[in-house]
Amino acid sequence: MIVVAKLKAKAGEEAKMEAALRDMVGKVAQESGTLTYTLHRHQKDPSRFLFYEKYQDAAALKTHSSTPYFKELFGALKALLDGPPEIEMYDELARLRK
Repeated sequence: MIVVAKLKAKAGEEAKMEAALRDMVGKVAQESGTLTYTLHRHQKDPSRFLFYEKYQDAAALKTHSSTPYFKELFGALKALLDGPPEIEMYDELARLRK
């Protein structure tokens, strides 16, 4: 199960949002069912962030979304977000293995 989450920071709040999102990556590292959790920033628009997330299954995603730190993050982001996050769900079909 793949999740792509796109978030846009309000003007002037980019650094605060980046710090909150980076902090989340460290917390998610302890989740056994979260296989990949990668934070990206847009190359031309520093207010735009993207998470690429890969979960073992739907139960792992539910566990992730139910953690106290997930709820805290979205509480903190309310004041920083320029519009709602865009969340997309995908099924992995093929990938490069190295």
